[in-house]
Amino acid sequence: MTLEIVSQAKCFGGTQATYQHASTATGTAMRLAVFTPPQAAHGPVPVLWFLSGLTCTEENFTVKAGAQRMAAELGLMLVAPDTSPRGEGVPDDADKAFDFGLGAGFYVDATEAPWAQHYRMRTYLEQELPALIGATLPADMTRQGITGHSMGGHGALTIALRSPARFRSVSAFAPIVSPMKCPWGEKALTGYLGPDRTTWRTYDACALIEDGARVPDILVDQGTADTFLATQLKPELLESACATAGQPLTLRQQDGYDHSYFFIASFIADHMAWHAARLLR
Repeated sequence: MTLEIVSQAKCFGGTQATYQHASTATGTAMRLAVFTPPQAAHGPVPVLWFLSGLTCTEENFTVKAGAQRMAAELGLMLVAPDTSPRGEGVPDDADKAFDFGLGAGFYVDATEAPWAQHYRMRTYLEQELPALIGATLPADMTRQGITGHSMGGHGALTIALRSPARFRSVSAFAPIVSPMKCPWGEKALTGYLGPDRTTWRTYDACALIEDGARVPDILVDQGTADTFLATQLKPELLESACATAGQPLTLRQQDGYDHSYFFIASFIADHMAWHAARLLR
């Protein structure tokens, strides 16, 4: 497996690059953005994954969050994958809705036709892409953290809870904490996995915690002016699940912040410091 450079530029002494590769998991070409800090010139560096939300590509976090300056100071590699497979033959929502299909892979391995052939983002992110990055980039894969926004926050929480030995740290911005209990999630999980809700639990952070999954601690930031707060995000469900299970959680309600990248940019430094404290020790 190889990574093909699509573009690259020097950035804060490191390199911001977009790569493309042929994915066996999705059966498509996949893109990802990687910031490699200057410290990588002297040896492998820790990796912080960022999973984006609905409608996003690998580009959104890269150009809007302003994370590279601090990543360069801390010596963290930033990896931002795309949110779904794309290309000829990849199905999309029949109505071109933003919350299903292209740009809305929900980080699951679909089992329902026609989605099962290409929508295999769980396998892509849990197996294929980490192996590829570890083999081709100056990444220390023994020191990984993961974070994400909205649908990507759901992805970060569920992937970390399923693979606690892989990640030293996990955080999220305005995550969909329980896809089983919100319209976005119910639509996506029904479409990708079918109507049997027992198969959904491995893709629901609250259900995973209820079923015994644990990580050392979780940081979540949520804006109080987020228009999706009450209907889609429901952080109180995560707070309750963690409290019942004894799972450490720091949930910060940020007054007046919405769901946008202005919110992410405002608190990305806090999250990177959180991860660095766990990745660099």
